Amino acid sequence: MVSPVTVVKSEGPKLVPFFKATCVYFVLWLPTSSPSWFSALIKCLPIFCLWVFLLAHGISFLGAHSSARKILAGLIFSALGDAFLIWQEQGYFIHGLLMFAITHILYSSAFGMKPLNLLAGLVIATISGLCYTLLYPYLSAPFTYLVAVYIALIGFMGWRAIAGVQLTNDLWTWTKLSACLGAVLFMVSDLTIAVNKFCFPVPHSRAIIMATYYAAQMLIALSAVECQDADVARKRV
Repeated sequence: MVSPVTVVKSEGPKLVPFFKATCVYFVLWLPTSSPSWFSALIKCLPIFCLWVFLLAHGISFLGAHSSARKILAGLIFSALGDAFLIWQEQGYFIHGLLMFAITHILYSSAFGMKPLNLLAGLVIATISGLCYTLLYPYLSAPFTYLVAVYIALIGFMGWRAIAGVQLTNDLWTWTKLSACLGAVLFMVSDLTIAVNKFCFPVPHSRAIIMATYYAAQMLIALSAVECQDADVARKRV
C-alpha cells in the first residue's frame, strides 16, 4: 500500500490549481439570483482543474486504466451539470439532474462490482429509501419519478465506493478510502440540495452543498490515481 506521505508528495502539487479555484469560488461568492456565463465559469473552474489533475498523469496512464477514464468522463458530465444548475430557475434543473445521473453511472462503473459487500448495499438501500420517504410528500410530477431514479443511481454509486473499503481484511488502500469518503460527501451534498429545493430552506445550504461537493469530486478524482502512485513508490524502493 502506498503511504500517505508518498501520496501528498506525489499528488499535492497537482491539486494546487484545484484548491486555488475553489478559494476563488468562495471568495467571489457570486449571487445565484443573477446567473451568467461568468458565474458558470467560476463554479465549474475547480472541476476543470480536476480534469487537468487527471490529464497531468499522462495520456498513457488514462489509456491503460479504464477506471481513470470513467472518472474523467464523470467529471466532464459534472461540469455540464454544474453549468445547467446555474440556470435551474430558468428551467434547466432537470438537465443538470440528468448530467449528474450520468456522472454517477460512470463513477459506479469505475468503482466496479468487486467486492460485492451486500451488507453495505443493504445499509445504503435503507438510507436511500428513508431519504426518498422524506422527500416524497414534497415532490410532484415529473420529480416523483426523476428523484427516485436519481436516488437509486447515487445510492448505487455510494454502495460501490463503500464496498471497496475492506478494513477488516486489511485489503484497503488510500484510494479506496478516498473513493468511499468522496461518495459519502457527494450524497450529503445532493441530499442537502434536495431538501433545500423541495422541502424547506436549509441554513447555509449553498456553503454546505458546495463545500461537500468540491471535496467529494476531489476525493473521487484522487481515487483514480492509485496505480501510478504504486509505480512511483516501487521505483523509490
